[in-house]
Amino acid sequence: MCTDDMATAHLHQPDPQVLHDFEPRVVFDLEPVDSVTVTMLMDNVTDAFMPDQGPAHRPPLPIFHGGRRPATTMEGGDVPEVPLADGGFSVLVDVAKNGARHRILFDAGTTPDGVVENMRRLEVDPSGIETIICSHGHFDHTAGLDGLIRRLGRVNLPVLIHPHFWRQRRLSIPGRDPQEIPTTSRRALVDAGFEVIEEQQPSFLFNRSVLLTGEVPRTSSYEAGFPLQEAWLDGRWQPDALVLDDQALIVDIKDKGLLVITAVATLGSSTSAGTPAA
Repeated sequence: MCTDDMATAHLHQPDPQVLHDFEPRVVFDLEPVDSVTVTMLMDNVTDAFMPDQGPAHRPPLPIFHGGRRPATTMEGGDVPEVPLADGGFSVLVDVAKNGARHRILFDAGTTPDGVVENMRRLEVDPSGIETIICSHGHFDHTAGLDGLIRRLGRVNLPVLIHPHFWRQRRLSIPGRDPQEIPTTSRRALVDAGFEVIEEQQPSFLFNRSVLLTGEVPRTSSYEAGFPLQEAWLDGRWQPDALVLDDQALIVDIKDKGLLVITAVATLGSSTSAGTPAA
């Protein structure tokens, strides 16, 4: 759940015992890759008039390119198809190394059909995906797996998660009744053919070309996480502000440096970025 925590940080503070100076015990030997292409499949906004800027390349204006959709109120009876915007997040990460390419889907958006529909509109073939990473368990980053299953059929893909991914959670907003957050079904993923891999520690993909951070140490007192969140633990609702399942993906691009991809960085952007630097 993407939130601005500044107004609510005083409501539930994380356990101060977990906010500590962090000295890494392991040096990660991450192999550089030749190039990385990141395709934005879902974000909170879309703007067809944004120009190319730096390494970012925008799709052509939909009025000049792409499909059309029926619209009975328009002269001619149709309109251009444009990429959909929605809450949540999803990117396709294409990693190239020594002539080989690997595709990772990092998160799947907040609606069942949004990400697969944007894949169609952007002419992205989902059958080339080799691995799926869910940054954390909030439904606005996982619900799109439903559409992917319906598009591909039985998937036979690994999906990498943190063990806390399955936690039953709710939002406790002062002055309102608590609202439970939808939780992904383990059975549904397994029945669809996913190989569910739960790992708390860092792990490598594709011959040490990609690092998944696993659980990231919380190192700053000013990044409060998600203070409104509670989890059902030991038979009762308890504060769960730290969102310990929130993890990032890291790639070392040859002669350029580190690429760090986070979803909402509930743990804080400086914590996310500082971990690979350490």
